[in-house]
Amino acid sequence: MHPHLAAARMAGTESQLRRRLFELSARRDSLDALASVHVTRPDEREAAEAVEVIDRLSDVITLIEQASAECEQEMISCQPGGGRPTEELEQAVARDTALLTRGVRMRTLYQHSARRHAPTQAYAERVSVAGAEVRTMTELFGRVIVFDRRVAFVPHHQCRGGAAVVRSPAAIAFLVNAFDRAWDLAVPFGEPEHTPVAVDDLRQGILRLLSKGLKDEVIARRLGISLRTCRKHIADLFQELGADSRFQAGYLAATRGLLGGLEDEA
Repeated sequence: MHPHLAAARMAGTESQLRRRLFELSARRDSLDALASVHVTRPDEREAAEAVEVIDRLSDVITLIEQASAECEQEMISCQPGGGRPTEELEQAVARDTALLTRGVRMRTLYQHSARRHAPTQAYAERVSVAGAEVRTMTELFGRVIVFDRRVAFVPHHQCRGGAAVVRSPAAIAFLVNAFDRAWDLAVPFGEPEHTPVAVDDLRQGILRLLSKGLKDEVIARRLGISLRTCRKHIADLFQELGADSRFQAGYLAATRGLLGGLEDEA
């Protein structure tokens, strides 16, 4: 092939490549512009900020302390699982007392089993003297802490000690409503020997879960009591009802009206 002809063909190919590069550059600029608009859309940004997932316990504690320091009106918390660890309660006393001193209303829900946990009793007594309200019930809907109906902390779905920080007004309103419904059904915290209602509620809860066919281990976990305590209550209930089996105990409890008026709606 003649060198001039080869050069002409190469020039044509070079021109096509330059045109393609120009088109690719223009498309890249368009995509960058679209990405910029997408990221800065208010609804997308608000959705991303509505829930923040925190994996580490130390980070969760820092955020809770910050929310507590900024709280001005109300703090509510729901603490299932019986008594809380002593170290956790000691940290909570200082934080909660500071809240109450600033005039913040504080309401806390525990399960009835917490009444027999000495550290939790001591904590409830100290914060109650400072103005807090503490109540208990058989079962709770879940663990949650809400500050000023503005920010809520719920457990991480996988990481133990982690949390999801919720700032969505709709989600927080739902959590507060669930808390208020449970609060209305709960019993004011007091000394164990002065709370026969709490004992009756606990045993009714056991009967209700027995009637559903749940195992002892599951019942104990749901009610925040030890497996040994749960089985002792079950044995006592069998004797009082004259039942020989779990099915019979559930049937007898239902026919005698012992399963009505419970806390299923909480």
